[in-house]
Amino acid sequence: EIINSYSEEELNKIIWEYGEERWAKRIAKFIVAEREKRPIETTGQLVEIIKKAIPAGARKEGPHPAKRTFQALRIAVNNELEVIDRALQDAVDLLKPGGRVVVITFHSLEDRIVKRLFQRNSKICICPPEYPVCKCERKPLLKLITKKPVIPTKKEVEMNPRSRSAKLRVAERLP
Repeated sequence: EIINSYSEEELNKIIWEYGEERWAKRIAKFIVAEREKRPIETTGQLVEIIKKAIPAGARKEGPHPAKRTFQALRIAVNNELEVIDRALQDAVDLLKPGGRVVVITFHSLEDRIVKRLFQRNSKICICPPEYPVCKCERKPLLKLITKKPVIPTKKEVEMNPRSRSAKLRVAERLP
């Protein structure tokens, strides 16, 4: 439905924001041009369109040229980023003191959401910076266990190449 009905601008936005795809605008343009000839009905058709849209020089290295576009479409269809944020906040709210929330992310969009949620819930004060003294008297919900994400070692990546993009973050519920 998205591929065959969204405007070029909407496709570009999804592919750029959720896939962080450098060639998003060009891919969206090629999709719209191709679907005017006939509907896009298979993933194989879509892969071929994406390959045509990305210049040959840019396709030589790195992951499969369609990876980011398919990631973006999956995130859009499943509303994944909003679900992650809501589910994590619910998990934090349900934790008992001393309980830990542990999250493994596999791309930067997910990791950014987890990082910001953990930071937001571990802040002592949320008063505007121009206030000279704290007025909110806020108590943080979380203590960050991992200040920086834990990433796989070279050996782990050699044993499991899919782990290369994994980042683990841990926070503990405060009393």
